[in-house]
Amino acid sequence: MWLDHTLTLWLDHTAGGCFAWHTERPNHETCPEAAMTHTIEPGNPEAPTTPPETLPGGQPAVTAGLVPAALKRRVPKYSDLAPLMQFKKPEFSRAARLRRASTIWELRDMAKRRTPQAPFDYTDGAAEAEITLRRARQAFLDIEFRPGILRDVSKVDLGTEILGKPSRLPVGIAPTGFTRMMQSEGEYAGSRAAAEAGIPYTLSTMGTASIEDVAAAAPDGRNWFQLYLWTDRDRSLELIERAAKAGNDTLMVTVDTAVAGARLRDVRNGMTIPPALTLKTVLDASYRPAWWFNFLTHEPLTFASLSRYTGTVADLINSMFDPTLTFDDLDWLRETWKGKLVVKGIQTVEDARRVVDHGADGIILSNHGGRQLDRAPIPFHLLPDVTAALDADHSDAAVILDTGIMSGADIIAALALGADFTLIGRAYLYGLMAGGQAGVARAIQILEKDMVRTMALLGVSRLSELNPDHVRLLRT
Repeated sequence: MWLDHTLTLWLDHTAGGCFAWHTERPNHETCPEAAMTHTIEPGNPEAPTTPPETLPGGQPAVTAGLVPAALKRRVPKYSDLAPLMQFKKPEFSRAARLRRASTIWELRDMAKRRTPQAPFDYTDGAAEAEITLRRARQAFLDIEFRPGILRDVSKVDLGTEILGKPSRLPVGIAPTGFTRMMQSEGEYAGSRAAAEAGIPYTLSTMGTASIEDVAAAAPDGRNWFQLYLWTDRDRSLELIERAAKAGNDTLMVTVDTAVAGARLRDVRNGMTIPPALTLKTVLDASYRPAWWFNFLTHEPLTFASLSRYTGTVADLINSMFDPTLTFDDLDWLRETWKGKLVVKGIQTVEDARRVVDHGADGIILSNHGGRQLDRAPIPFHLLPDVTAALDADHSDAAVILDTGIMSGADIIAALALGADFTLIGRAYLYGLMAGGQAGVARAIQILEKDMVRTMALLGVSRLSELNPDHVRLLRT
């Protein structure tokens, strides 16, 4: 207890003139400095109630209980409040709404609010229990980036070359069917946004705009055409000729659709082409009047491959696709098509090698977005083995990857593991449903910003600097 001792305060010259509190009297003979002490007995009215705030010379005293000026309460001044009171007028425009989206997932939320359930689920869903889609997205989460430090990343260049021509970004738009059903601008929005971004756009055989109209809508864009080979080869040949005449430089043949996958969301929703006006759809429309207004006041859905069709999606696919396709048909395509030929739907190393041996200029590692065979191989997991095999064969075929991409970081991870290019389907369709062409442009902007930031934080400024050392797979 301090009452049982004498408190001694003295100036320690050897320590720079600092005060210290002691609970016993120092020996004057062994400590000469003690001669300068001023002894204060307990209970002495001269005893200070608090330690001094400053020392001689203006040095602050290190004392317990002293409240800094910044922590003392005061009445705020108007000059302090004025910079904080910057009220903005509320903005409700489509452009303002899209600017608020910082991720593809946020665009998805917007899309779900603005699109009837059947077309939204057609985009968002996958086959059977949707295990493949979940695994594909999880694959991109189960990685660890390994950044390098002290690199000059003041400028990040995302430019690349794919299939003989430049692309401003290492991502293009994948083929999607029935696109104007998602939002009335459909393929026109996708092709125009892609052209403005300097990336390729792929029109699907099941697209709801003709080859010629898409080419006219984006005359300065790089257009590719995706082909499903029909049982009627003459009609397939007609499409190929139209694509070439319209200026498409790449033909993408899809080979993982011998039959339609079991897309159970579509079955439960009674999804038809065109959407049927049932009691359920009418009730659904009451929450999305803008979608129905646009749908009903624009041209009815037409296709790149046929003028009209009425029925379920599965019936349409099964009536068109040829389950008898073999590598002989790929040889026929290679002889017929004079541009670049890529094969979409590769899911094994062996098939990757075989299609390249049969003349493909590129392969697309894809499980159709999980919409065909559930529990199919995950393209991102397959990527290292495929690139290693093609490198061993001294092949210069392009390796393109899709399925599961929801951020620019996903794209950078794929490129680091050996992909030459990537394609997005759902990611751009969420933007389309959220806001038409402006929404697609916003999706591309989000991905580009993600890629630039990820590259800079990895310590690389060009895509050519990416390598497998930048990514570690935590599990496969």
